[in-house]
Amino acid sequence: MLEVENLHKRYGDVVALDGCSFQVKQGQLLGFLGPNGSGKTTTMRTVFSLVRPDEGAVRWNGNPIGATTRLRFGYMPEQRGLYPRMKVVSQLVYFGRLHGMSKTEATTAAGQWLERLGLDDRAGSRLEQLSHGNQQRIQLAAALIHDPELLILDEPFSGLDPIGVEDMIAVLVERTERGAAVVFSSHQLDLVEDLCEDVVIIAAGKVVLSGPIRELRARSSHRYLEIEVATRRSDLAGAFPGYEVVTSNNGRVRLRVDDNTPLEPLIRTAAELGRVRQFSYAPPNLSEVFREVVAQ
Repeated sequence: MLEVENLHKRYGDVVALDGCSFQVKQGQLLGFLGPNGSGKTTTMRTVFSLVRPDEGAVRWNGNPIGATTRLRFGYMPEQRGLYPRMKVVSQLVYFGRLHGMSKTEATTAAGQWLERLGLDDRAGSRLEQLSHGNQQRIQLAAALIHDPELLILDEPFSGLDPIGVEDMIAVLVERTERGAAVVFSSHQLDLVEDLCEDVVIIAAGKVVLSGPIRELRARSSHRYLEIEVATRRSDLAGAFPGYEVVTSNNGRVRLRVDDNTPLEPLIRTAAELGRVRQFSYAPPNLSEVFREVVAQ
């Protein structure tokens, strides 16, 4: 289990981390979320001693993380951490050797990952000759080549097309099923909601919300009401005075209401506008939970 405990970090007058704490168990896939500048990347780097916190500790299975332990971890940074002019297969073998693999082991694993990610025909290409999405795949392979116990990924879906996203998701799920702890950050919160059971949301260097996504959604004091009406009126915002309109276009309106708001008046108003095609009432999705808590 990864334990991040009360991390503090300052850069002059800038507070990067302000008591950040959370845990990730083996076999768990955790979404680590936050706005730009919230401290996500700084937190991730502390696990690998790329950043040394002013206070706090990072532990693996209850013990401080030393160089030997870190060899069992995999890291995929947001900024490209590979060599652009180096051949793809040579690069993967090199990273495998850095993690203590023999040349034979690293070569075998490199071939397996290139085949797994559909890039075995590019083994002899220089990294700079690959598309951005394929470079992202190679970066993932470099983080996985040694079969890490802990995998940390910073914006892994950046630059990937839908097929690439599906491949990445399949790999992350496979890793957790094999018992690895996986932490990843992403601004694509719809993907996070589909992929993760648990999230940690950080803002201004501290954790502001954490737990199972289903529970966090249900815990919100707001609900979202979506109504679609067959009407000539294209913008329905003015038909619901006194309610907070999130979106309104093409006969569809989305309202943000308190969880104890009576629905009957809203149903009557919708029926007066025309035939109701859709009427849904649900807790906020993850993106809306994120906005609610970060805006506080």
